[in-house]
Amino acid sequence: MLNEREIESCYLGQFIPVHYHHNMLMDQNRMHGFKSAIDYAVKPGMKVLELGGGTGVLSWFAAARADKVWCVEFNPDMVKEARKMLALNPNGEKVEVVHADAFEYLPPEPVDVVICEMIHVGMLREKQVEVIESFKRRYLARFGGPLPIFLPEAVIMAVQPMQQEYDFEGFYAPIVQFQETTAIHPGVQELAPPSVYSIIDFSQPTDSVFGFDGKFVVERSGTLNALRFVTKNILAVVPERSTTIDWLNHYMCLPLATPVAVKAGDVLQVSFQYRAGGSIPSLETSIRAQVIYDVNLQPVTQNAVYA
Repeated sequence: MLNEREIESCYLGQFIPVHYHHNMLMDQNRMHGFKSAIDYAVKPGMKVLELGGGTGVLSWFAAARADKVWCVEFNPDMVKEARKMLALNPNGEKVEVVHADAFEYLPPEPVDVVICEMIHVGMLREKQVEVIESFKRRYLARFGGPLPIFLPEAVIMAVQPMQQEYDFEGFYAPIVQFQETTAIHPGVQELAPPSVYSIIDFSQPTDSVFGFDGKFVVERSGTLNALRFVTKNILAVVPERSTTIDWLNHYMCLPLATPVAVKAGDVLQVSFQYRAGGSIPSLETSIRAQVIYDVNLQPVTQNAVYA
């Protein structure tokens, strides 16, 4: 009987299908952000490790400056794909593609930078947090400190109450939706600004459970029938410019089991909890949302008028 980690790894986790990696190569937002961050963080002569390398493209970015890059991939199909693609590109020979489990692999010597992109919206499904925490423990036990730089360096996660359209040519279907961050989505209405519920700094110990129990003041009347989850990856911090190199995941919009009618001025109480790498349904079943302050039920106060 497979446990949850083994079941999930079979369909996602460290076993993302080849065609999905091809789609990631075509994602300019992701590719440009990582290339910029890697160009900034990797200095000439460095040694770099990538955990979950896929096609090997992020390792190839690092190879432009690094002396040596180890690219660890668990999926044998992707190992073949990465080796084939790296052989077609200059500096590809500087990347050693290692067929191994990222939960177990350690490089033969200390490294300066670790790249790991096992990131899903909300840090769900994929194993970024687990893999990095496991790596840090094993790396310190073998090599001692300091830890290498991690790319991404940090993640900011937020949640936002939404009114979401679920009409598909007359077919009503409240489904999970992934939405481009730069596109305008008809039928989507923001009911209140987003609220940050977790900030991850990969250089520090990371909790494996995320949760939120907070309030929103509704700014637009409508029907609360979904929560939008926002995940901003801080790929690299650039202190000399007081800026960061970021990658914003697609928004994930989860439907609520029971829609709630809301009015401008109402106060919403929203809560949820899930573990890093957990399934989307595990988050959905934990969501609770209710109006705790109904603006229409409050007494009207009239100011006294003096003659």
